[in-house]
Amino acid sequence: MNKKLIDNLISKGITNKTVLETIGKISRERFVEQPFRHADMCYGPSPLPIGHNQTISSVYTVGLMTQALDVNKNHKVLEVGTGSGYQAAVLSALSASVFTIERIRDLSLKARAVIESLSIRNVTFIIGDGSIGFGEYAPYDRILITACSPDIPSPLFNQLAEGGIMVAPVESNGVQNILVVEKKNGIMFSKEIAPANFVKLIGKNGYETQTLERCGF
Repeated sequence: MNKKLIDNLISKGITNKTVLETIGKISRERFVEQPFRHADMCYGPSPLPIGHNQTISSVYTVGLMTQALDVNKNHKVLEVGTGSGYQAAVLSALSASVFTIERIRDLSLKARAVIESLSIRNVTFIIGDGSIGFGEYAPYDRILITACSPDIPSPLFNQLAEGGIMVAPVESNGVQNILVVEKKNGIMFSKEIAPANFVKLIGKNGYETQTLERCGF
């Protein structure tokens, strides 16, 4: 485990022991592009490009959102925005199962190859419009959105189990913030926990409506 990395995360408020242990065990280098695999870039404070105008969030952001999600081994998790697959790998170690949706086929296939090479077997990959969720396996105990939307997409909130938690970046007046959303008696309760810098959520309930292919693996 990278003690310097863990100490740095703790200093920034990531204190959940299980989350820290998981981040310490999963090789982030496997999920970033070759030019960024040295420690200063790979574990640095900024998101990194992964192609197709998409990014991998900083390790701090992954830690923050994962901690806020409050996942345990009994939970079924939906992730919107597979990207590099790093966040899905972290969630897979903390939950019973992960369903992860990515609209860009190349990214989904690449992430799947990396995750399978790490012998992770509880992640299901879906190619399609993440803004509409994946109703076939709803409800989900936890939902994590890794792209910014103008608000919380109603289909995703509907797919969140009663008592469940969703973590998502939302833009308001040109400013992004990470929200923690809880579902209590079918009502949405939310709070902001940190500023954010995510790519936009593209899809029917995001920033652009376009025809997107969806298929399960």
